[in-house]
Amino acid sequence: MGLNSEIFSVLNVVRIFVATALAFFVALLITPVWTKILHKYKLGKQIRTDTAFKSLHTEGGPIAAKLHQAKEGTPTMGGVVMWTTVAILTIGFWLPALYFDGFWTRMNFFSRSQTWLPLGVMIFGALLGALDDYMGILRVGPKGGGLRMSYRILLYILAGAVGAWWFYFKLGFNSVNFPFLGDFLIGWWYIPFFVFTIVATAFSANETDGLDGLAGGIFLTMFGAYAVIAFDQGRMDLVVFLSAIMGSLVAFLWFNIYPARFFMGDTGSMSLGVTLGVVAMLTNTPFLLIPIGIIFFIESGSVIIQLTSKKLRGKKIFLSTPIHHHFEALGWHETQVTMRFWMISAVGAIIGLIIFLVDSKIPPLFR
Repeated sequence: MGLNSEIFSVLNVVRIFVATALAFFVALLITPVWTKILHKYKLGKQIRTDTAFKSLHTEGGPIAAKLHQAKEGTPTMGGVVMWTTVAILTIGFWLPALYFDGFWTRMNFFSRSQTWLPLGVMIFGALLGALDDYMGILRVGPKGGGLRMSYRILLYILAGAVGAWWFYFKLGFNSVNFPFLGDFLIGWWYIPFFVFTIVATAFSANETDGLDGLAGGIFLTMFGAYAVIAFDQGRMDLVVFLSAIMGSLVAFLWFNIYPARFFMGDTGSMSLGVTLGVVAMLTNTPFLLIPIGIIFFIESGSVIIQLTSKKLRGKKIFLSTPIHHHFEALGWHETQVTMRFWMISAVGAIIGLIIFLVDSKIPPLFR
């Protein structure tokens, strides 16, 4: 029994390493090809002038647009590299496993209970984001900014509703874990709670993606934390899936850090945002999103506070929102904002993991 357990552990470590390494190299191979396509068809970023960038007006226009004007025309939709890589690896190990035993069945991580839905919502979010990116490139939509935020939220709700139905009716999820208090049965309330979690992570991801390398580095930290959580729970297929995401993220960041060769785009931020929410629900740790995704809460919170203040008081609190633009307006260089937010995200992830690991060791008798 001990020997079998040891072999099983080694096999899982190998699966994680192979998935991470392959994702990194596959993404590196895809990137030059995709970059050429982006340049050939002039799929460049258009600096938006809608309400998200009207937080502070100067003589030259909204401050965020003014600060980032030089980036106009930089290829966007770089997130295609990440979700395409993950899809290639997932299907690439799954298809041979249907016909061949041995290596392929051991490496396959496409499973109904752990990775079907994360991959499904990732692709759904990616296609939705790609549509939004393309509308933005063509300057279609409100003031050339792509889909209205209200339409995006409706689509987030749709994705969340499909996921909630799958979890509640197919996988039997109906309780939520509160750290140090245990699981609480909430019955059908699980469905709206699930939808809210997906909408919150997707919206926050979209708001955070605004500086070179910012969203990519934060996503890397968050998915890393959830990979540790999934590993502790024995969800090895999910761990391998998250490892593939992390490997592709590292390759993406290689080209996305300042000065970015291309931007993630909504096709990246939306797909990773909804996937993160699903992973949090699958591991039954949605409340750990608060520390692990602390930057998400700060970014989306700043937007909500700003809009509320302007409506109720007629005044702004921040120079510009999301809050990373506020710090730019104060004179911080873009790389300073990005690195400091990465640091805060890493600390939040460590705190979230400490809470999880301590909570998991508390005997039920003491809850």
